Amino acid sequence: MSTQSFADRRSLEGVKPGVVVVGGLLALMWVLEIIDSASFHALDQLGIIARNIGSLPHILTAPWLHFGFPHSVPFLILGLLTWLAGPGRWLAVTLITVVTSGLTVWLIAPSNTITLGASGLVFGYLAYLLVRGFFTRNIWEIALSVAVFFFYGSILLGVLPGASGVSWQGHLGGAIGGFIAAKFLHGSDPATQRV
Repeated sequence: MSTQSFADRRSLEGVKPGVVVVGGLLALMWVLEIIDSASFHALDQLGIIARNIGSLPHILTAPWLHFGFPHSVPFLILGLLTWLAGPGRWLAVTLITVVTSGLTVWLIAPSNTITLGASGLVFGYLAYLLVRGFFTRNIWEIALSVAVFFFYGSILLGVLPGASGVSWQGHLGGAIGGFIAAKFLHGSDPATQRV
């Protein structure tokens, strides 16, 4: 067996856990949405209520709940592409994005609104993938950035105030989180392995 084919097989084996983890989270979101619908939206109370101290812990629950499933495909694709950077980096990007998106919503969303959903996380993965290559200066990661922008770049308009019922605050916070994660994980030295 050649070295190249072993490396290819190894990289494909590295994707399998990503499919399990990211696909498992997506399945969990679907199950939670079914439970939420069946319980007359009782789980929606685990969303983020702007500037309500008691809802601060909901920053960690809100991304896994949703009003429907509009972000399923981008969550799966961008989550898996982020996973290819390594499980530790995927986890770091996910946590940083969840926190920055949630805090942004908590700080600037309209009062007495409940915000939940995976869109902030989708924006975090997108931003991470878009800017990572510019920190690493890796030609393949830059090419991936261009491809991701080609397919998903138009959703970046979601960071601007727009449609009623859509949390541009969560989108903006998620994008900021993805940028912060890329800078933290890859910013100082392309060869640095932080996670």
